[in-house]
Amino acid sequence: MTEKNDISISQVSNLPSHVAIIMDGNGRWAQARGLDRSEGHAEGVKTVRRITEAASRAGIDYLTLYTFSTENWNRPKAEVDALMHLIVIAIERETPDLIKNNVRLTMIGDSSRMPEEARKRLERCIEETSHGTGLTLVLAISYSSRWEIVEASRKIAEKVARGEMKAEDINDQTVSDHLSTAGMPDPDLLIRTGGDLRISNFLLWQIAYSEIYITPTYWPDFSEQDFKDAIESYAGRQRRFGLTGEQVK
Repeated sequence: MTEKNDISISQVSNLPSHVAIIMDGNGRWAQARGLDRSEGHAEGVKTVRRITEAASRAGIDYLTLYTFSTENWNRPKAEVDALMHLIVIAIERETPDLIKNNVRLTMIGDSSRMPEEARKRLERCIEETSHGTGLTLVLAISYSSRWEIVEASRKIAEKVARGEMKAEDINDQTVSDHLSTAGMPDPDLLIRTGGDLRISNFLLWQIAYSEIYITPTYWPDFSEQDFKDAIESYAGRQRRFGLTGEQVK
């Protein structure tokens, strides 16, 4: 009989095309060990690499990681500066492997709030991986869903004012086409680590019908097996999209 741990993620039936993750618990992981919060973030970077590699091997198309929210700008300046530095350094270090593994890197969020040097370095990494045709790794940096929806509403309103579209023609697809995730499928699965039972202003429009998986495991401890458990939980669910179970069958 095959043991559960012997089954790779790619062998799980009904894989999600797009997985989004709220990577929570870095600070609490560090504090529980008597460490500075920055050490938890540094350890969390190792998990990003581990889960990105697992998603790429499994054949998942999109992996979106909630890396830094607009609300995170309100944290102590020392922690914010350390986070920005860590994010950029980690991305630059991983870029050669992303290219090797055919992973395309992209970003969603209000990049105008990022330090100019950090933004330029991140854009360079995005350009260097732009030819990847495997997994698309989406980093949500300086991101908030309410900001995104407001920005989309403003763009649509401006088009109506210029006569480029009529108000009565606006529908769900119109809004989706003006979000920062335009052209991407909505997440099939949303994972939150750290145990908190909230969405935290992440992809509010896009996760309307996403399956949600919450684990108490802090992000630095989130293993490939934990990721596979989440994928298997998703695969065992019936997605009804407002229909009855009988209709879906």
